[in-house]
Amino acid sequence: MRRQLVPSMLRARITAVDLRRPDLRRPFPRRFAKRLQSQTVIALDRRAKYIVGSLTSGETLLMHLGMSGSFRVIREQHRGRITGNPTRLDPHDHVIFHMSSGTAVVFNDPRRFGIMELVAAGRLSQHPVLSKLGPEPLSDDFDATALARACHRKKTSLKAALLDQRVVAGLGNIYANEALHVAGLSPRRPASILASASGAPRAAAHRLAAAIKRVLLDAIDRQSKPAYRGGRFLVYDREGQRCSKSGCTGTIRRHVQSGRSTFYCPACQR
Repeated sequence: MRRQLVPSMLRARITAVDLRRPDLRRPFPRRFAKRLQSQTVIALDRRAKYIVGSLTSGETLLMHLGMSGSFRVIREQHRGRITGNPTRLDPHDHVIFHMSSGTAVVFNDPRRFGIMELVAAGRLSQHPVLSKLGPEPLSDDFDATALARACHRKKTSLKAALLDQRVVAGLGNIYANEALHVAGLSPRRPASILASASGAPRAAAHRLAAAIKRVLLDAIDRQSKPAYRGGRFLVYDREGQRCSKSGCTGTIRRHVQSGRSTFYCPACQR
């Protein structure tokens, strides 16, 4: 999503912001639209599941999609008129950023679990969520050693550990399921199996760290190729179906862990 927004937002000025409701998961910051107007986005990054926009004012725009949020970019003819849809928007289009690039960046969120906030200059490192995050899964900082260290003597399950943002930042429920399947590890096993008594990574930690990187890179690649989005999951939401792993005759099962659905193959995930 960050990559899709870069052409429209990076180094572009926010000419206006339309708020079509007073809140998402929580109310918008005080004078949100006014504080964003006329600011240029000088950097557009990502940290875990947050899109991080650095502004010329020194403030940082943090945006989280929540459960159902998404952005789309529409070419504008002029302020207040979106090409191809001059009179109405979707009822769930809650925020519209009008950019000097000639586009409207529209945030749609049917369940309204998304978050938008402004962080004061110099305060980003002290943000109550960002300051506690673990390493990025696609960074050089994340490997079998880092994963084993975070899970050493951890009593929780492997699945729960992967959803702990202090262990690895930004990995969600779907790709935790997928990575465990690729690594051949049961989501119900204790996270402590990844590390030896001294905290050194075991073979399972190497397999899982590599699997996490693989499923995320594959997902990003598929997202950039809309024609290939269908049928993209190995186990997620495939309860009762045959395991897709070569040579495996197992059937995908589902059970609930910590309130979240877990999908796995009991035959090849041990």
